[in-house]
Amino acid sequence: MSELVFPEGFLWGAATSAYQVEGSPLADGAGVSNWHRFSHTPRMTHNGDTGDIACDHYRRWEQDLDLMAGLGLQSYRFSISWSRIFPDGTGRINQPGLDFYQRLVDGLLARGITPNATLYHWDLPAALDDRGGWLNPDVAHWFTEYATTVFRALDDRVPMWSTLNEPWVVMHAGYMAGEHAPGHRSTWEAPRVSHNLLRAHASAVRAYRAEGRGRIGLVVNLEPKYAASGRPEDVAAQARAEAYMNRQYLDPVFLGRYPDELRDLLGEAWPAHADEEAEAESLREPIDWLGINYYTRAVTRDEPGDLPVREGRVRQERHTHTEMGWEVYPPALTDVLVWVRDRYGDVPLYITENGAAFYDPPVAEEDVVEDPLRVAYYRDHLRAVREAIRRGVDVRGYYAWSLLDNFEWSAGYAKRFGLVHVDHQTQRRTPKRSARFYADVIRGNGAALGPG
Repeated sequence: MSELVFPEGFLWGAATSAYQVEGSPLADGAGVSNWHRFSHTPRMTHNGDTGDIACDHYRRWEQDLDLMAGLGLQSYRFSISWSRIFPDGTGRINQPGLDFYQRLVDGLLARGITPNATLYHWDLPAALDDRGGWLNPDVAHWFTEYATTVFRALDDRVPMWSTLNEPWVVMHAGYMAGEHAPGHRSTWEAPRVSHNLLRAHASAVRAYRAEGRGRIGLVVNLEPKYAASGRPEDVAAQARAEAYMNRQYLDPVFLGRYPDELRDLLGEAWPAHADEEAEAESLREPIDWLGINYYTRAVTRDEPGDLPVREGRVRQERHTHTEMGWEVYPPALTDVLVWVRDRYGDVPLYITENGAAFYDPPVAEEDVVEDPLRVAYYRDHLRAVREAIRRGVDVRGYYAWSLLDNFEWSAGYAKRFGLVHVDHQTQRRTPKRSARFYADVIRGNGAALGPG
């Protein structure tokens, strides 16, 4: 690699997820998902927003693929809606739902764009949620049935797969904090959900080894933790927070064990297994690549009242923050990539999400939306990736989050992450300045980033 450009073959892409962009969630025989149910429950989302229309990608996918090609994207990371394929969660296959993804994949390949498919990005069939969802040990079998069906339909054209997107968010926001579907608030449920997520992941990887011929991985969100001071209490809080968020899923996958801190954090809520060591080791199923979603860091201090982690976040007032309230701190992306390499070895890494919500007007008045803060965010974070590569980390690709302004979960349509502006009243797409900047970066394989 020269000083400024990325390695030859580095993969440049953008990402979305099914419920956030597709709309038409019940079209053509699809079943209800937990997110459809959650967003239609009063007071669960900003302004009562739902994914009923979202970006209307289910009907406008060809236009969106043309947008990708115009930006020069080399890969598109998308997720598949489980309830489109299995309206009841298991059993009967809904062929029209599967056909949609067949057309999407064929359209990507026709434009020279590599498909990267995520099996689960938070939208569980409601029929399975009624049976306990991720709390039910049978969920690993349900997930594997779904995964195997999709592998058989698409693996001849999809070379990259991931099982789960951000299992920590599924567990914490969905079962601990109640901010996401299914809206539970239980310290007792959370570790059982985590374990079943990892069991489902490992089972699907084993199924792929029997069915597939490409590469399969896992996508986690990592938030580097920094102690607010050298006080022993703050250093201990940093270690707890790191174990809870960053190591809870990676240690079992790569090391075959859970972090010791989790037992102390959760106390009696920690689930007892007949053979805990063997149970954890069964999660250690080799993967071909690891996806890392990075948005921000956390400066932590000890706060005894913040259970179970007892982690207080110290806001860095002199730094820029996004509309989500997240600090913009690119050096932490370099730090976390080096940390993953040092702790877990030289597994191939992809940045599967990185981006920022800043204010954009609801209506685009010109043919480009000016978003200088987002341009700066991408420039500085891509330089941070380049620095990690310079330090010997095997980073093989980068996916901007997100291609489109979309349904931002419980925040509804109030937060805009897109490279492309979407007028949610008319569905008009308008590239932002950040999209044009990213296209320049791709065209020169990173040279447009300049030194830094």
